[in-house]
Amino acid sequence: MFLKFNALRYRYPSRRRVIYGSRGMVCSTQPLAANAGLDMIKRGGNAVDAAIATAACLTVLEPNNNGLGGDAFAICWIKDKLYGLNSSGPAPMAVDASKFREKYGDNIPSHGWAPVTVPGIPSAWAELSNRFGKLSLKEVLEPAIDYADNGFPVQPSTAYLWDKCFREYKEAFDGPEFEPWFDTFAKNGRGPEPGEIVQLKDHAASLRELAETDCESFYRGALADEIDEYSRKTGGYLRKEDLAGFKASWVEPISVDYRGYTVSEIPPNGHGLVVLMALRILSGFDFGREDKDKPETCHKQLEAMKLAFTDGKAFIADPEYMRARISTLLSDEYINGRRSLIGDEALTPYAGDPYSGDTVYFCTADGEGNMVSFIQSNYKDFGSGIVVPGTGIALHDRGCNFYLDPESDNCIAPGKKPYHTIIPGFLSKDGKPVGPFGVMGGFMQPQGHVQVVMNTVDFGMNPQEALDAPRWQWTGGKKVQMERYFDADTVRRLKAMGHEISVMPDRYSFGRGQIIWRSEEGVLCGASEPRSDGGVFAW
Repeated sequence: MFLKFNALRYRYPSRRRVIYGSRGMVCSTQPLAANAGLDMIKRGGNAVDAAIATAACLTVLEPNNNGLGGDAFAICWIKDKLYGLNSSGPAPMAVDASKFREKYGDNIPSHGWAPVTVPGIPSAWAELSNRFGKLSLKEVLEPAIDYADNGFPVQPSTAYLWDKCFREYKEAFDGPEFEPWFDTFAKNGRGPEPGEIVQLKDHAASLRELAETDCESFYRGALADEIDEYSRKTGGYLRKEDLAGFKASWVEPISVDYRGYTVSEIPPNGHGLVVLMALRILSGFDFGREDKDKPETCHKQLEAMKLAFTDGKAFIADPEYMRARISTLLSDEYINGRRSLIGDEALTPYAGDPYSGDTVYFCTADGEGNMVSFIQSNYKDFGSGIVVPGTGIALHDRGCNFYLDPESDNCIAPGKKPYHTIIPGFLSKDGKPVGPFGVMGGFMQPQGHVQVVMNTVDFGMNPQEALDAPRWQWTGGKKVQMERYFDADTVRRLKAMGHEISVMPDRYSFGRGQIIWRSEEGVLCGASEPRSDGGVFAW
């Protein structure tokens, strides 16, 4: 195989093992969604059909993390070529940065109409289906429609997070614009319990409309009219003209070499660039398989991550507005300068000078060699809290990642895309696919990508071990969160280096990932995150 897994087995908290297949594979946080995706391959579809079916099911089965009103990105390996899809929408033309500053101060709120940008998920499904799918969109949306119409049992982690959102929203939401959220997602006056059957009839109706119109209704039809009407009625900024002007964009993935492997990400406005910058910085250090979780290793990882992330938050924006060139940020000169800042003590990071909480990720593969790395999100929990009555469409809050500083490249403006946190990843070697990978979870995502790549390439872990391994997360300044499974001496020594460590009691804030690797013989090797209800379905 391309990857030589370590013979040692790491003792991390998971009973899961890697799963092998050859004719098809889907790895997802939701077993019911993964099964629906694999069924598409069994019907004669390909990895793209499987991805769309899985994505559609996830908007039903896990609405606390994604929905029809969110954004999506994908990286696809199709017939020996890598393709990128950016389906993130821009701010409505009615937004005004100066008025937002007067009304909200320094930050755009995460709830209400202010953070709502044009949703991209339906357009992503249509673009993928029309360009690469083998089955009709109507056929691949059937399982999602069935789950929404006839009901589905809620999985344990989803039930916990869904009810947590309900309790928070009950305290925070008091405007009439939020009433449809409670009507749609809390009909019994609470969040669902694990195993409880939930029906989302409005969602089913919208999915049928999307299936019948090739998703056109969302942007230039009946659904667009309903979104526009509710926005006008409740003080929103989104209009049907904003929806009509949007279409998902095919983009060229950006890549770096990491110890002989090519790591690929979607270019800005997403922050996959942060992953590539961090790996470029770390490539200047030597790590052996025995170095995993040593304090010196964690220290270098954290420092590289802080420097890359600080640059990313300063310079990443809608590419039409970015003054910093991607090539400059990844150049030897710039990366070497950033690496030289890493010493023996924790840094308080600052941006360089290049001018001189919720998502679903899954991956699919088929027996023909096609592979898809796919991610979609409503951003923070259910998103903005705005649900269009009678449609089940929960609109995301992606716009709260805009800045209101007029000097920032990422300052909100009409028709402009915000800094985006969701990122699919892909690994290849010598022009051949190794496979898709991803770790969801807001600003944890680049950090999860870096750790998964290093666990795989530097430390020789198989896919399940790479996901099981305990994770750290930089949260700002010198503050770091670590899972409780790290060795106590490692935590103590990192504190002595100046890191402000918090050992977290639960695993929900450290992301949820999926991986599929392909061998040179075409064997698929998959793994699913132990921090969620996910699974690997293989054929």
